[in-house]
Amino acid sequence: MRPTPIPPKPGQESVWDYPRPARWEDINKHIKVIFNGIVLAETHRPKRVLETSHPPTYYI
Repeated sequence: MRPTPIPPKPGQESVWDYPRPARWEDINKHIKVIFNGIVLAETHRPKRVLETSHPPTYYI
């Protein structure tokens, strides 16, 4: 059985529109990982990997 894509809502992306093979993408966002009030990781130049049918993977 194959998964059936669900159309994305406004402001969302569909993982079925992502490329194959996977693609690296520079993104212009500030990402901060906080756990229990402690900053574990932070960057202003994250990257993400996009691949068909997979959620984006962020690298910081």
